Amino acid sequence: MKSNKHTPPKRAERFLLWFLRRDLVEEVLGDLDEKFYQTLEEKSVFKAKLNYWYQVINYLRPFAITKSRSINSNHYAMFRNYFKIGYRNLYKNKGYSFINIGGLAIGLAVAMLIGLWLHDELSYNKYHENYEHIVKVLRNDAHRGKKFTSPSLVRGLGPLFRDEYGNHFKHVVMVRARIEERVIANEDKMFTQAGYFMEPDGPEMFGLNMIYGTRDGLSDMNSILLSKSVADKLFGDTDPLNKVVKMDARWDLKVTGVYEDLPLNSELKDATYFAPLKRFLEGWSYDDVWTNQHMYIYAQLNPESDPKEVSSVITDAMLDHIPRGTNNAQPELFLHPMPKWHLYSAFENGTAGMSDRLKFVWFYGIIGVFVLLLACINFMNLSTARSEKRSKEVGIRKSVGSLRKQLITQFLSESFMVAMLSFVLALFFVYIILPWFNDLAGKDMNMLWTNPWFWLCGIGFIIVTALLAGSYPAFYLSSFKPVKVLKSGMAVGRSAATPRRILVVFQFTISIALITGTIIIQQQIEYVKNRPVGYSKEGLIMFRPRSPEYWGKYQTLRTELKKTGVVKEMAEANYPLTNTLGNNGGFEWEGKDPSFDPSFNTIYVTHEYGKTVGWEFVQGRDFSRDLQSDLSGIVITESALKLMQLDDPIGKTIHWNPSWQEPASFTILGVVKDMVKGSPFKPVRPSIIFPSERDLRWLFIRVNPQASLSEALPKIEAAFNRIVLSAPFDYQFVDELYNAKFQEEERIGSLAGFLAVLAIFISCLGLLGLVSYVAEQRTKEIGIRKVLGASVTGIWRLLTQDFVTLVIVSCLLAGPIAFYLLNNWLQKYDYRMEISWWIFILAGSGALVIALLTVSFQAVKSATANPVNSLRNE
Repeated sequence: MKSNKHTPPKRAERFLLWFLRRDLVEEVLGDLDEKFYQTLEEKSVFKAKLNYWYQVINYLRPFAITKSRSINSNHYAMFRNYFKIGYRNLYKNKGYSFINIGGLAIGLAVAMLIGLWLHDELSYNKYHENYEHIVKVLRNDAHRGKKFTSPSLVRGLGPLFRDEYGNHFKHVVMVRARIEERVIANEDKMFTQAGYFMEPDGPEMFGLNMIYGTRDGLSDMNSILLSKSVADKLFGDTDPLNKVVKMDARWDLKVTGVYEDLPLNSELKDATYFAPLKRFLEGWSYDDVWTNQHMYIYAQLNPESDPKEVSSVITDAMLDHIPRGTNNAQPELFLHPMPKWHLYSAFENGTAGMSDRLKFVWFYGIIGVFVLLLACINFMNLSTARSEKRSKEVGIRKSVGSLRKQLITQFLSESFMVAMLSFVLALFFVYIILPWFNDLAGKDMNMLWTNPWFWLCGIGFIIVTALLAGSYPAFYLSSFKPVKVLKSGMAVGRSAATPRRILVVFQFTISIALITGTIIIQQQIEYVKNRPVGYSKEGLIMFRPRSPEYWGKYQTLRTELKKTGVVKEMAEANYPLTNTLGNNGGFEWEGKDPSFDPSFNTIYVTHEYGKTVGWEFVQGRDFSRDLQSDLSGIVITESALKLMQLDDPIGKTIHWNPSWQEPASFTILGVVKDMVKGSPFKPVRPSIIFPSERDLRWLFIRVNPQASLSEALPKIEAAFNRIVLSAPFDYQFVDELYNAKFQEEERIGSLAGFLAVLAIFISCLGLLGLVSYVAEQRTKEIGIRKVLGASVTGIWRLLTQDFVTLVIVSCLLAGPIAFYLLNNWLQKYDYRMEISWWIFILAGSGALVIALLTVSFQAVKSATANPVNSLRNE
């Protein structure tokens, strides 16, 4: 029974009437209506309309299309013919086709890889579902007219924000201001893992993707959330919920949830567990603490709250709670939104500016565009050069009736075919090379197959490149008069080659600048690596025994290790040797300006520390266990001495009045060379070293130089395991940790080198294509010269001199450009090399040799060809 409420879709019916033959309309409409109402009665309105559209589209066949519309089939045949001709031209000129398609594909592949890298950088932290509303509380401190920004805050601010400013925030979460490496054990499985201690609202605010349990799993002080990878290591395929793990052989924590491993482009990427902050603080800290700045504070704003407005409200929140004696401190608080954490995290005088990461985004983005441009230049150069040979084809086709628009369409379709093939080949290259590129860039990127912007950019590239490369033959050649072309051919003067010469110079200028940049980056890294560090890195092991079982056993372990014969010395310190944690002010000395309050890197060590790390004394002596008075002595570094401006420092008294302990006086025993502990590219921190007889957190072992590491490490581990059973021997080599500080710069250098190699390769591909074209154009001339006695060397010089001149011009242009850019890049490093002139000579000479070899390959081939073959048609 027909329904009066629903009728066949009108748009489908109008579309059908637009193309259907008139003699079929009545019959087809009747069948479709009958089918529509049948489907409507048996199934649903949606399926009836969907089926109607399906039936309409099925009639898009030659027998059913009206003749007035069937002209489109002629268009399809015409386009098919264009592509067939284009394919034949590509197949006929295999060498040029390889250079065109291969070069363009390589350039496009580089652009895609850089695009994936940029996408990863620009999507940093977007994994977190409250990305737009999460903020981090930062603090500006004024010192000598400048503002210094820090993320470390006091614990008292968390409750204050919740109680007094709670109307602005949905969540306020305090997190221990340092990722904590802890031993997590389950029965016989024991691993050192990195994670954060945070308040219970943290997992909900950051939007952890829970696999087991819920986001409120930190509400119990004796609970823990594990990442999927750690849970798998500890429990395998069994359900981890409610299982108990032991942390640092101290706390039994119940697994209340397992979350998906965080991506590499997340601020919390290194967190393999989250534990309650109360668990960390129990027994030694409380809520109302305003002196120890050891917390990060994150917050989720209410949807209607604006970060700038809330910042103005909270800016003076600390002032009323600053302890007496620090009234000169005027900390200003403000909010830093999550979208700016990664790329706008560099603060200058209290204001957020462009970070190094954002500079890299611009740097790699510009380089990617340039490499792609080099490939497009090849395409355009060879397309315009080869098009000159097709002038007679244009003349013949126009003389037999071809319209100009048909010729334009022909040339553009050929360019479109090359661009499309290059795009497909580039996708294949990227798919193959992406795992290696991820290792090189330190990323975990994937192809954006489902991202519509990826495909839109790809289609846009195909269209733009095809238009640029095909525009010259399409619009210029198609304008020729057939009589003139067929009678005298296409006259090509030197001016016709001028645009190609300019583009070749541009290509090699960019390539040489990239080569120069790669050399200078590597030189800067090596220069800093060779910087004196003030201690001996080789053969020095550092680790942290994370178990209470170790406390009080320092001398026992030291004795056991030295008995092995593979350990020269052992010591402890409260901080690692490869960072500058622990900075304090409050020092006074004779002659100091009362308004001057510098900050020193303060380190507590055992008496054997200097002998273990191998520091070098400039003045004075080391600590001695035989002298009890040395517990009131200190050792300072050269930079600390320079800051204090003491002429004869040995025996001088330093007073220290920190806010968290009683004031005390210390005597300078010695001065050592500066120890590079932080960034090797920056000035060293002035340091003051204090002796201690307490248990300290970090252990240092100097391996005996006469013992190999393969022999020493098993003996050291066995001795450690005899003393401490509840913690693994997770050691680190200090030299490896130090070398890891160069990782970012080495990554820049590797990527720049990769791009430089591809740039010079693409440029040489274009050069090879052009010299092949020139040799082909001058085949008859070369044959005549050889018949008249020209030597191979003379012909080689004839074909290469123009191109060599272009490369030399490129060298002269690339030098100043590279110097300006790289000199600016070096300015960000306080410890940096001077750019030497030989680097530019080396880069230019290398490019010149490569170009010469490329050109010579085709030149010698043409020069040694039999002249009979080139002259037999004359």
